[in-house]
Amino acid sequence: MVAKRSSNGLSTSGTIIITEEGKKKTERMACIYARVSSAENKDHLERQAERLKDYAIARGYQIYKVVKEIGSGLNDNRPKLAKVLTDSHYDILIVEHKDRLARLGTNYLEIRLKERGKTVEIVNHSEDRQDELVEDLIAIITSFCSRLYG
Repeated sequence: MVAKRSSNGLSTSGTIIITEEGKKKTERMACIYARVSSAENKDHLERQAERLKDYAIARGYQIYKVVKEIGSGLNDNRPKLAKVLTDSHYDILIVEHKDRLARLGTNYLEIRLKERGKTVEIVNHSEDRQDELVEDLIAIITSFCSRLYG
């Protein structure tokens, strides 16, 4: 049985009806992506994932999935990242540094995710753009050397 309400929020029987319309907060669903470049850094991978979990919890996000991957940021064939990029069950992709997502082309990934209604949150932004450029150059040279000398 549904009580009829008058304009003042009281039912016709005198019962006060309280609704929680203003309290409904849509929880943002977050996917955490942590990456290191080599197996020697596996302990760094675990700490990185924990820091990102703490960040998501502090921001009030619900954690959908934590994805940990070992592979070069220049490698464009990372299966776990590919699954994250096509997954539709989260709103926010959280990464620690921009280069954890990709060494090059991060802006393109952000644009693509934005088209799908997702945002990328980079927890630690690099302060010195020159250092970031040098690191990218070293990574490219390393990649070419590994292809040549295998």
